[in-house]
Amino acid sequence: MGHGLVLFKFKMLKLRILPQVTAVLKRTMSTQEPDVLFETVNNAGIITLNRPKALNSLNTSMVTKLLPQLQEMETSKTLVIIKGAGDKAFCAGGDVKAAIDKVEGPIFFHTEYNVNYLIGKYKIPYIAFLNGITMGGGLGLSVHGRYRVATEKTMIAMPETKIGLFPDVGGSYFLPRLQVNLGLYLGLTGDRLKGKDVVKAGIATHFVSSKRLYELEKLLLRCTSDIEVDNLLNKFNEPPEEFSLAPNIKHINYCFAASTVEEIIERLEKVQNDWSVKTIETLHQMCPGSLKITMRALQRGAQLDLPQCLKMEYRLACRATENHDFPEGVRALLIDKDNNPQWKHKTLAEVDDDYVEDYFKKLPQDRELQFFDAKL
Repeated sequence: MGHGLVLFKFKMLKLRILPQVTAVLKRTMSTQEPDVLFETVNNAGIITLNRPKALNSLNTSMVTKLLPQLQEMETSKTLVIIKGAGDKAFCAGGDVKAAIDKVEGPIFFHTEYNVNYLIGKYKIPYIAFLNGITMGGGLGLSVHGRYRVATEKTMIAMPETKIGLFPDVGGSYFLPRLQVNLGLYLGLTGDRLKGKDVVKAGIATHFVSSKRLYELEKLLLRCTSDIEVDNLLNKFNEPPEEFSLAPNIKHINYCFAASTVEEIIERLEKVQNDWSVKTIETLHQMCPGSLKITMRALQRGAQLDLPQCLKMEYRLACRATENHDFPEGVRALLIDKDNNPQWKHKTLAEVDDDYVEDYFKKLPQDRELQFFDAKL
């Protein structure tokens, strides 16, 4: 068969196949869209967490891209804005289904904590738009930065004790530094704060209505100095309202000043109002081991700087992947969804000091958390 005829037949075939191939390619391309987007406008860096269907939850692929890009932007840009795709979430946390893996988990945490560390010492203005759900890892990407903008759609929480983990991503650093023992309350109960409450609690720095975010972003991109950024955010900021926890702040301060989880519960029992009853119920739904590990991590974190907290948390996170409670919590709440976790300890009384302390022990030197800029 002549070469020309083969070519002709191939071309005809190609014409028939092409529309189908293009359709398939289009579909693949739309599912293959990058999970983090990086843009530069007027020398400002814009980062968009781009997994809206998964509420922009963080996975290893995303944190691995964030680390070098944030390093590069710090030296070359005037400011960085980080936001989430869609309007449901900034970032609903880490992808814990991957994090429970004994191999993948430590790799994910290692990179994620390096990102938290970098944000904590970032030299240029770093502005996080906390529009929508912001939990766990989402707070790690925002709370250590200079500016955190909440909207009426913002809902924050550190719900890790419910899945057999502890508030990580620098939670042991920022939670104990919130006013009136609020951090210990939020870290142990996983309670959610919304809208202006997030500013009141000290987690966000500014409150801006979500419909004004687009305008704010456009104007931020024109800022050429730290002072301009600061002035602009203050101009957009709306005054806070009464804190929804205000009626119980004195109780939070008293109950969560206790030095053990058991004593917190005893104090809550003395308060005897709707809030205290609900708080006791909540604590009884949490993993007993996690409550005690969290309590100790926050007590110690109060005396440490952010890098030291992250090193401590990395030990805890690695141990969590090797122990029973974290994989079991993820199984019960997120995989099988039977909401019936079988914790290693049924009660707080069963969680002894040795069990808690084992989590805090140093890892072998080659497995400890290393920061990307560590001097060898």
